[in-house]
Amino acid sequence: MTTPRTLSIVVPVYYNELNLPDTIPQLLALEEKLPGFRLQLVFVDDGSRDASLAVLREHQAREPERITVVKLTRNFGSMAAINAGLTVAIGDCVGMIAADLQDPPELFLEMVDHWLRGAKAVFAVRADREEPLAQKFFSNSYYALMRRFALPEYPAGGFDFFLIDRQVVAEIVRIREKNTNLMSLIFWLGFKPVAIPYVRRARQKGVSRWTLGKKIKLFIDSFVAFSYAPIRGLSALGLLVAGAAFVYGAYVFYSWAVHHIPVKGYAPVVILLAFTAGIQMVMLGVLGEYLWRTLDETRRRPPFVIDEIFPSQRVDGWMADRRARATDEPRIANTKT
Repeated sequence: MTTPRTLSIVVPVYYNELNLPDTIPQLLALEEKLPGFRLQLVFVDDGSRDASLAVLREHQAREPERITVVKLTRNFGSMAAINAGLTVAIGDCVGMIAADLQDPPELFLEMVDHWLRGAKAVFAVRADREEPLAQKFFSNSYYALMRRFALPEYPAGGFDFFLIDRQVVAEIVRIREKNTNLMSLIFWLGFKPVAIPYVRRARQKGVSRWTLGKKIKLFIDSFVAFSYAPIRGLSALGLLVAGAAFVYGAYVFYSWAVHHIPVKGYAPVVILLAFTAGIQMVMLGVLGEYLWRTLDETRRRPPFVIDEIFPSQRVDGWMADRRARATDEPRIANTKT
């Protein structure tokens, strides 16, 4: 008798109590459409302060065979939450999807088909978005810059909905890199991906917690982690300003020494000083972004802390074996309801 394969799906959860009652049944329904596969859903509560955890525990009580719930001690961010889910996922292949149903869960069927044919990374690439034009513009600009200055062959529409092989999961878990873009890291690993275009749907319930501040941080993290372009750009700018200053200084000296033109212009001097000081502050800021991330990595602090794991019954044996082999296993909560 052939041993069934396991598909694990990691779902980061942050203030998603309104979406989960719709998301969970749609994901559970995938198992019936995937003969020969067992399903493990790994929901990672990333420090939500709404009823998300209660909703997850309620559904786990109904589906103790297939649902695993991971509770982090606080909000560590979506990338850390996904990473935490990857450490708990036991699947032969592991998918990731957001909890708000903007991505179609049924696309996992096509992803699994590509995986069965040998693909170790399958990306659902956004061909379009049902979003405001301004949001589309900034998203497209971000990915265009990523392709130009960081990862040249990165999917033009970007992706955060994917399926990866157990080997890829092992590499991500081994790296444990903080302050990074996990999707870019998966692409950087070099496993030849299969891209599936789709249209990202508009959010129907709840309010997105993907704030402007988080978007800016992801933008900075992506370029600091995968590109030297900011540093090299500043070096080029510094050389340009220094060259211009030298030329202007030579011109002023020549005018004074040869043509006896007195040096005048209080306003131009102030403007030049302010301009060069501003450039220097920008340079220090960019250098600081690289330096503090280096400091953060040398501290060796974990990218996330698991408070409790509520494992599915399918995972109990695996978790018990893992706990016996590791002294720092996070506390596994009582699964009785």
